[in-house]
Amino acid sequence: MVDVVKWVDSTVRRRNAKEALENDARRAQVVQAAVDAIEEGGGQVGMGQVAERAGIPRPNVYRHFASKEQLDAEVARFAATELLRRVRPHLSRTGTPVEIIRGLIAPCVAWAAEHPHLFRFLAAQQQTKALHRARLGRTRLLSEIVAAARSYLSETPLSADPPEGVLVGVMGMVDASITWWFDHHDETQEQLVDRLTRQVTAVLVDTLAQYGLVVPEDMVFRPGDQL
Repeated sequence: MVDVVKWVDSTVRRRNAKEALENDARRAQVVQAAVDAIEEGGGQVGMGQVAERAGIPRPNVYRHFASKEQLDAEVARFAATELLRRVRPHLSRTGTPVEIIRGLIAPCVAWAAEHPHLFRFLAAQQQTKALHRARLGRTRLLSEIVAAARSYLSETPLSADPPEGVLVGVMGMVDASITWWFDHHDETQEQLVDRLTRQVTAVLVDTLAQYGLVVPEDMVFRPGDQL
C-alpha cells in the first residue's frame, strides 16, 4: 500500500520547490525590468514603470519587493556585481603601482561609460546605509579589493588588511570624478583614466609611506609573491 503521508510530503516539497523557482524567476524579471528602465531613462524610475516593463500588474511587484527601497537595493547589488565582473580579472595582475591601478581604473571607467545611468544610480544609492553595505560591504567589491591588496602586501611589513577607510575614500573619489565627467565631458575618457590613475596611486603610495613602506615608481608588485 502506498504510504500516503510520505506521498503527500513529497508532493508538497516538489510544489514548494517549483513555487520557489518561479518566485526567483519573477523576482529576477522585476530586477531586470528596473535595470532596463534605469539604463534607458535614468534613476528616477517608479514601481509602475517597472511593472509595465516586466509585464505584470503593479501589485505583483510588491509580492517580491515590499518597497521601492528594497528593489533599489537589489538593483544596486545587480549593478555592483556587473561592475565587479568587469574589474575582477584585473585584481591579480603583476606590475608597477601605476600599471596595477590603471588596470582597475580603466575597466571601471569603461563600464561606467557603457552604462552611465546605471553607474549614476549605483553611485547615488551608496549614500544610504543599507545600499552602502550592498555595494561596499565585505561581501562585495570592497572585500575583493581588500583581498587583492592583502595579497600584494603579503610579503611586506604590511601583512594586515589595508585601511578600509582609505579604500572607501578612493572609491568615492572615483565615483565623483566619473559623475563629473558625465556632466561636463571636459576631458577624454583616456584622460580621465590617466588622471584617476595618478590620483589614486598618489593616495595609496602616501598611505603605504605612512606605514613605513616607501614605494619606488618602478617597484613591481606580484600578488602573493615576494616584491
